[in-house]
Amino acid sequence: MPRACASASGLSCVLRSRASAAPAIANFLLISGLRVQILQTGLDLEAFFARVRAASTRVLMLDYDGTLAPFRVDPAQAAPYPGVVPLLDAIMATGRTRLLIVSGRWTRDLIPLLGLRRVPEIWGSHGWERLHPDGGYEAAPIDPPVRARLSQMEEWVGQVEPLGGRCERKPSGMAIHWRGLDNARRSEIRNVVFQKWMETGYAEDLDWHDFDGGIELRAPGRDKGDVVRTISSEGGADSVFAYLGDDLTDESAFDAMPAGGLSVLVRPEFRRTHAGLWLHPPGDLLDFLNRWHTAAGHD
Repeated sequence: MPRACASASGLSCVLRSRASAAPAIANFLLISGLRVQILQTGLDLEAFFARVRAASTRVLMLDYDGTLAPFRVDPAQAAPYPGVVPLLDAIMATGRTRLLIVSGRWTRDLIPLLGLRRVPEIWGSHGWERLHPDGGYEAAPIDPPVRARLSQMEEWVGQVEPLGGRCERKPSGMAIHWRGLDNARRSEIRNVVFQKWMETGYAEDLDWHDFDGGIELRAPGRDKGDVVRTISSEGGADSVFAYLGDDLTDESAFDAMPAGGLSVLVRPEFRRTHAGLWLHPPGDLLDFLNRWHTAAGHD
């Protein structure tokens, strides 16, 4: 997110910057049992799933909060929607899909919530962490001045939490949550964080990101788009890709999708997006995952 958009109107600033390119909402379509809203002119879902069937490599990238799981006031209680876990287990069990979770959460906080038979590949902290299926772990290095700023942010907790906010520490930043609070309290927390962020150079070292339910201050240099570009570079010429996400932080991933890839907005309410498809969770989400599982082939 542009740092100049970090004021109280930051969210609307991002939306305005994309307004001219945002697609109109299409009517609902019923395609082989999948009820969808097409957002991208020329998107042919039947042709996409035909390529899923024919591909030698299939890659399914999934955001967690708001996509696979509903938001909760306490994020530690955000379990997947009913029906999601069995479908993901089934997709992974065939060995015909490379399934990844791409989340803003710290990987260690996410794993207990998944409830899967085996841990998939996980990219955490918006791409700063990578956990391989075999347990191998990588964390991108953070510049020492930025790391020092992250340590100093611990001093903010005592000002935010008495207002009802919750501070979530991550390897690359801190998220300040206000889900469940009234608008007045949210504004108060935002103003406190904004004032602290503007002090003594924090704005030079940490990027401000609005998300659905709070603010995250994060080390610059990585986002979910970098994850998509890395995974795309690891695929073969006939690989097929899909990315499902809900929040503004997923837009960088939508923008980074390779040609022929499918970007899917998953949320109850529409918002401006660069995704090509809009699904309503949980029903449409489950239908899509089941359609993927069928197209990829299973025993």
